[in-house]
Amino acid sequence: MRHRHAVTSILRDYPRIYFACHRRHTRDPRDGSLVSERQVQVLDHLDEVNAMSLSTLAEHMGVTPATMSVTIDRLAARGYVSRTPDRADRRRVHLRLTANGARVCEAHSVLDPALLDALVEAVPENERARALDGLHQLALAAERMPRSSTAHLNTA
Repeated sequence: MRHRHAVTSILRDYPRIYFACHRRHTRDPRDGSLVSERQVQVLDHLDEVNAMSLSTLAEHMGVTPATMSVTIDRLAARGYVSRTPDRADRRRVHLRLTANGARVCEAHSVLDPALLDALVEAVPENERARALDGLHQLALAAERMPRSSTAHLNTA
């Protein structure tokens, strides 16, 4: 590994930031009801326009189609996901995020802004710009990386 020290540093430091600032719960902004972390993860994989098949989503998330079907049933009952049978093969179901589901996704952030504010405050003022620039450079590099082999998942 060419950048062993840098990789070791990221593996050591990123989880510390994540756990210090991780948002524990997501609430629906409309009614304040809790949405489980697993349900939010499922919603984050769906799109309002491009459908995804239930079996593809289940495979990607490492669960059985039956398990994913139960989760989708609960999300659909809350109005967060729409299920549309495939016209050619009625056994296949196309999933899309609804406007309500998109609202929950928008309200969800893995990191809590208030905790991040406290974290930034804890960095000495004369080091903040350097710390933020380093994070920004890593984010830019992440955007330049080739798309993963899961890029095909948003097709139904």
